[in-house]
Order: sequence, then structure tokens, then C-alpha cells
Amino acid sequence: MLRVSTRGEYGVRLMVDLARHYGDGGARSLTEISQAEGLEVKLQYLEQLVKCLREHHLVESTRGAHGGYRLARPPNQIRMGEVVRALEGQIAPMICATEGEAAVICDRLDGCSTKYLWARVRDAITDALDSMTLADLAAATAPVGLGSGATAARFVTLPPRPVRAEHRPS
Repeated sequence: MLRVSTRGEYGVRLMVDLARHYGDGGARSLTEISQAEGLEVKLQYLEQLVKCLREHHLVESTRGAHGGYRLARPPNQIRMGEVVRALEGQIAPMICATEGEAAVICDRLDGCSTKYLWARVRDAITDALDSMTLADLAAATAPVGLGSGATAARFVTLPPRPVRAEHRPS
């Protein structure tokens, strides 16, 4: 199963909160973001994430009593692929399908019967991430909030994708 780590998940949620508050005039503290997004982690963990996002010029910080964090650019100018890559690194469902130059090459690459599958999976993931902006994601989701009270797992339901005729099972 392809999975995004908690680093990616929490970093994206942090960015969505900043996008929702973009243009409010003030900076958001990590405590405010943590409470608004229901992130039950130590603030030191969020500080690590924000440091990484700052290094990639996605977030700016302000010191002082009313300090905190804000987006470095408008949310409609930040692609989700940029955010995920900043937090997780290059998209690579398998080592042979790493974006850009791979640091390690599989010794079976020349005779691999599945490398094209993994390249297509990588391309589908990168296309999805690069086609969505932070503004798109912030507009499509409601804030978690403190009093949600929901502890059961919730899943996003999307309409079924049409299956192309040549791929339908008999």
C-alpha cells in the first residue's frame, strides 16, 4: 500500500489551515493550528514540519507576541505536489519509478516486467498532486475544529471512476 507518513499528513493539514486564514492579516501560532486541525501531537513535531516548509519557501514566520506562521505565497499559487514533495521528498511508489534522478537504481531494472506499471502509478499520483492547489483543497474541505466529537474513522467518498471498456473484467 502506498502511504503518506504523518509528516506529510500533518504538514498538509497545517498548510490547509494557513490557507483558510490567508489574508486575515495575522500570523497563526502552532497552538492555534493544532487546535483547529485536531492535531494531537507535540508542538516540537509541528515546529520540525514548519521548519521544512520554511526552507522550501512555502511558509514565513513572524517572531514576537503576535508572531506565528503564514503562507509565503497566495494559496492559489501553491501546488499540492510542491507541499508533499517538501515534506516527503520525491514521489516514488517503487525505487525504479522515482521522480528525477534516482539515488539508488534497482539492479533488475533492465529486465523488469513491472517498471512501466510503477511509472504510471507515479505519474498518476504526481498529476493529481500537481493539478490541485492549496486553495482548491482548502475550499473543498471543512475545518475539523475542537468540538467535532467524532472519534470513529471517516472516509472520503468519491463517485466511482468509469472503467474503460478494454479493462472491464469479463
